[in-house]
Amino acid sequence: MEAIVRADGRQMRLVEGQEFEVSRVAGDPGETVAFDVLMLLDGGEVTIGTPLVANAALHARIAEHGKSRKIRFMKYKNKVRYRRTLGHRQPVTRLVVESISRG
Repeated sequence: MEAIVRADGRQMRLVEGQEFEVSRVAGDPGETVAFDVLMLLDGGEVTIGTPLVANAALHARIAEHGKSRKIRFMKYKNKVRYRRTLGHRQPVTRLVVESISRG
């Protein structure tokens, strides 16, 4: 069974056992988080929500918290010798899909 869920402002197609990353989620590693399901795919059967599938949920376990790769960017103003290099690392949470329930 596969599910399309809305997480972190994006839509993701997930199956049981799959790992994925989203922006930092509150909770400790080992806790479970639930996501709303937009669409369920079960073999040839497709269930589309309006906008959500009633009583369906995807449960994911928090595997770890961390940071994504560093993004570097630069500020520059010509003719005044102004240059600044800055960086940012977004905090992320790695999740593992535990179960997809139809409800």
